[in-house]
Amino acid sequence: MEIASMTGYGKAEGFNDVGSWSWEVKSVNGRGLDIRCRLGSGMERLESVVREKVAAAMKRGSVTVSLKFFIDPSQKTVTVNRELVEQILNAAKDIAGEAGSKPSLDAIFGVPGVVQISTITENLDQGGTLDLELLKDLDKALNMLRKSGCIEGKKIAEICSSHLGEIKTIINSLATAAEVQPERIRDRLAEKISSVLDDDRIPEDRLAQEVALLSIKTDVREELDRLKTHRDAAESLLANGGEVGRMLDFLSQELSREANTLCAKSSDVDLSKSGLKLKAVIDRLREQAQNLE
Repeated sequence: MEIASMTGYGKAEGFNDVGSWSWEVKSVNGRGLDIRCRLGSGMERLESVVREKVAAAMKRGSVTVSLKFFIDPSQKTVTVNRELVEQILNAAKDIAGEAGSKPSLDAIFGVPGVVQISTITENLDQGGTLDLELLKDLDKALNMLRKSGCIEGKKIAEICSSHLGEIKTIINSLATAAEVQPERIRDRLAEKISSVLDDDRIPEDRLAQEVALLSIKTDVREELDRLKTHRDAAESLLANGGEVGRMLDFLSQELSREANTLCAKSSDVDLSKSGLKLKAVIDRLREQAQNLE
């Protein structure tokens, strides 16, 4: 399965003897699947089917489906309420008298209820040919939405792979620095002791004991092992494709947690710098993961 972004857009238009219509489907990032339907007056009957089709096409995202339907003028009838017109004219005569001017047609037709426009309802066959044509074009709009999401998803997946490659490089450099950390701890400890004691002859076993204690406290090998495991899992996830967004976001959080622990435990300047760089790359990875379905 292709990796898809939650962001996409689709549109489809159609017409028949009854009227013309336009579907518009937009999707943005969301924690779950949130569907909003704006189908217009008279088309509410389609909402349940629309929701089913969107749910089949999208698994995550905030999706807005809009339908604009325009009835052909030939499907409309105009009726004039002649009784109301006569009442208006009589009222004008009573007020203005015989010599007064009559109201204009514009004024009369502007009175609510004088002109009534209705649609030939038998042509708007609910559940019939019209609905089938409308839903067929909705499928086209959803296909366009999916294609745009897959195109963007492919680009995001490539960016994520690049970030994972950078994370691997940093982890390897951290592992190298961690190997020489005990030796650096020993040198710094010996230097500090010498600076405060007149006699710099320290028993070697005592110095080794202190170095061992400090090395245990600052040992980051466990964090590095977990970082490698989470990174490899994220790489496999991208390789398999499909709906990877939630899991990749979770793995990014786990990577970030281990990086924070590593930086907190590190007593080495180089380790700390690399750890901060690692955190920055992981943050960029998570930002991209949150765009994926």
